Amino acid sequence: MLFSLRLTVQVAVTATVLMIVFGVSTAYLLARRPFRGRNLVDMLITLPLILPPTVTGYYLIILFGRSGVIGKWIYEYTGWSIMFTWYAAVLAAFVVSVPLLIKTARAAIESVDQDIISAAMALGLTERQIVIHITLPLAKKGIFAGIVLAFARSLGEFGATLMLAGNIPGKTSTMPLAIYAFANSGEWDKANFLVILLTFVSGLALFLANRFSR
Repeated sequence: MLFSLRLTVQVAVTATVLMIVFGVSTAYLLARRPFRGRNLVDMLITLPLILPPTVTGYYLIILFGRSGVIGKWIYEYTGWSIMFTWYAAVLAAFVVSVPLLIKTARAAIESVDQDIISAAMALGLTERQIVIHITLPLAKKGIFAGIVLAFARSLGEFGATLMLAGNIPGKTSTMPLAIYAFANSGEWDKANFLVILLTFVSGLALFLANRFSR
């Protein structure tokens, strides 16, 4: 149980760092940079929110499995496969959770008054300066709300993680997978503790997200 707690935090923190880098930049591009195929990109990013997690996990296996589109090249050149490792749990948590961050951050960035951006451009600021000193500071509360929601979602990821990383005790067994295993084996005390802990963290995340998204 203690291993599952540590691994879950490790996976969620690692996935969240990746989501911040990828999610905020993608949200900015979707919000401020019209380009051909933007609706298609938005649809592909949103799909993991709609699809059953097991279907998302199946797609990840097709892409990153040992014989997958990308995974086979990695295995041929390195002899290493992401399957059934904690890195697979990070990948699954990232793919399933990053749409929450992108959607929330995009809405926050789009809410920044365009007149302020136009005034900054008229005063000679570059786009990079506008992003760093105006857009992101004004949208920071919404972005932070998205980060909190994505972090909480990554803590509770089950289906895609089970498909890609498996439920290997002492190796890939995160808290949701441990709850499943404890419930199956009748260890209700351990399952109840982890359920209450995840429920508390999820409720706290919703509270913080609502507070910062105002």
